This record gives sequence, C-alpha cells and structure tokens, in this order.
Amino acid sequence: MTNMLKLKQIRKSRGLTQAQVAAAIGLDLTNYNKLENGHTDLTWSRMQQLAELYKIEPADIVSEHPGTRTVQVRAHVQAGLWQETSEWNEEDWYSVQVPDAPDLRPYKLYAAEARGPSMNKLYPEGTVVVFTTTIDRPEQMQIGKQYLIERERADGMREATVKTLGRDETGKYWLLPESTDPRHQTPIDLEGAEGDMVRIMGKVVWSVRREG
Repeated sequence: MTNMLKLKQIRKSRGLTQAQVAAAIGLDLTNYNKLENGHTDLTWSRMQQLAELYKIEPADIVSEHPGTRTVQVRAHVQAGLWQETSEWNEEDWYSVQVPDAPDLRPYKLYAAEARGPSMNKLYPEGTVVVFTTTIDRPEQMQIGKQYLIERERADGMREATVKTLGRDETGKYWLLPESTDPRHQTPIDLEGAEGDMVRIMGKVVWSVRREG
C-alpha cells in the first residue's frame, strides 16, 4: 500500500471528506487532492498535522501494516518505584503496533512498559500496556477493568502502576493488584492514604509484548 493510498484509507475510516481534511490542515482542496493522490510530496510537517488530526502517530501514515496503529512507548509503570517522573529520555522510546479499533479512533493512544511483579498475573514484566487518558476519554469507571494510576506522596515523589478497579459491599472503590508477590497484594484506597494523592490517569485498552 502506498503512502497516498494510506492517506485515503485513514481519511475514509474517519468519515471525513477531502474538503474537511484540507480545511483542518490549512490547505485548499485542490492542493490536498494533489497530496492524497501523490502529486505533491508528503512533508514531515504535513505528516505531523495529519497525525494530530487523526490522533495517531506520524508513522501510521506511512505504515506498511494496514489495520494497525503505532503507539510509542515512552515510560514505565512500576509499583514501589517512587520518582519525579516515569517518562524516559527520547532515545529510549520504542513503538508497538495495535489493532486499529474503530471505537478508539477518536482518541490518542499512549503506552508504558510494565516493570516489576505488581500486576504479573495480567501483565508480566516487559508487557506494554496501551491506554487512553481520562482527559481525552472521560467515562464512568468500570468495575473489573484495568486502569493506569499515579500516586503522589507529600514530598512530590510519584509512583505509576496499573491496578484493577474494584468496589466493596459498602460501595467504596479500591484499586486491586493482580500479583503473585506478597509485597504487592494490598488494595489501594482510591481516595488515597494520609498525605498521598491517587489519580486515575487512563484506562488500559490493549496489552502487547515487545518483539525481540
């Protein structure tokens, strides 16, 4: 599949016309038609504009794998590791492919690598969890689903991890580990402990393993 055919496929999968895309990226219709049909070079800046419009990575526009989306892994999640940030230096980022699910097309996808044993029943070390953010995709929380959470201590240090959302007989919400390790089997109060703040950052939608 050529890059230009891919542009057309992505546009149609989003239900957009050439005129709508052209207006969104600041091109007149004639010039966009030339771009989509391969008569004008696809520059990096145009790729970035289109990727932002479609909420995908620029690499998806030139991907040789139809029916997939590229997600960059830029951070890790690891219970018990307290630090200022879990995001990596750019040279350490890598990409994974996930299915291009129609219901997720309106949303940007993010990814982090699971480390440690705190969720090893579901996500062994090295598994990549792909998630949508609660800002992009606000919705009612679902019991039994997995969420990426961040805990922040009073000293500003943070822990990023993944937990299953549960609720007890009183209606209170808990974040439940799925671990074989006794150190990571204590439920976390969604309201936080004294001096701590708990934030639900996103909902896990895929999990994949890095190749190689």
